[in-house]
Amino acid sequence: MTLVQPPMIVDGGRHTARAMRLMIRDLARGRPGVAEAGDLKVRPLETPGSAVRVGGGSALIHGARPWQGAYTQSNIGDSTVSVPATGPFSRTDLLILRVEDPEFEGERDPGCEDIGYFHLVQDVARDATDVPSGMTGIPLARLTLPRSTATVTADMITDLRQVATPRTERTLRIAHPDETKKLPEKHDRWIAWPEEAAWDVAVPDWATHVTLVLTVSGLRVEAGSIYAQMRTRFGERTAKPTVVDDDGTTTRRTTVVLADDLAVPAEYRGTRQHLAVQIDQIDKYGDGDLSVAKGTTVVAELEFTEGAV
Repeated sequence: MTLVQPPMIVDGGRHTARAMRLMIRDLARGRPGVAEAGDLKVRPLETPGSAVRVGGGSALIHGARPWQGAYTQSNIGDSTVSVPATGPFSRTDLLILRVEDPEFEGERDPGCEDIGYFHLVQDVARDATDVPSGMTGIPLARLTLPRSTATVTADMITDLRQVATPRTERTLRIAHPDETKKLPEKHDRWIAWPEEAAWDVAVPDWATHVTLVLTVSGLRVEAGSIYAQMRTRFGERTAKPTVVDDDGTTTRRTTVVLADDLAVPAEYRGTRQHLAVQIDQIDKYGDGDLSVAKGTTVVAELEFTEGAV
């Protein structure tokens, strides 16, 4: 095969459509899917009926054949896709965004026909997630239809979209207490502590999930045994707690790691949200003291990611 010349880089050259498709494939790093989190979401009709609607947005579709390259498709506004009624048996359908390039498959005429369109693959496996072999397209949703129905409702739709090139953003925060500070006598309930472990964090307007990893090293334990729970709080969302369980009696130091993955509510995107550590010391399991001091380090790592919503 000859070297494919890149399009639009030199004047006076002749460039094939394949050259553009290969460039799109490289720019997308070989990853198919929707362009942004909310693109091409499949929903019922506003008044549920024998069709579904596909929302606006864009997608990258990689060809099913070697060196075919990738296609872009954009849907402006909602599109309606008919769904045939079921008979005496239930049926599972796969709704895909399909591309039929006559150079590789099908007989569509690009001069007068759309090569990209929404296509319903009927009667697939109940757990189907992939476009049929040899077909160029990306899956958008699986429709699980009961028998004798002509109405598609939200509970029948399983979202299968994936973001082609999801964005990520990592944020790191560090705190060093400058003096010894004992946990206040507010036990058996959740309180924000240590006070240095608190930050206002900017949430990207595209973020759908945040992974939190918070480490408290050099936490001081003394004057008896300790049993406590620690957790992170992000906005109004709380993560799963980690237990601090120590039966010693002398002064000692410990490290606590808190971690969780939280969905980012839509109202958080593009705002600043408060991140803090909370603790609940349970007195009936121990009467020791917890403190932060010089030598205590608090490290908070947040990674925001983008996924289909």
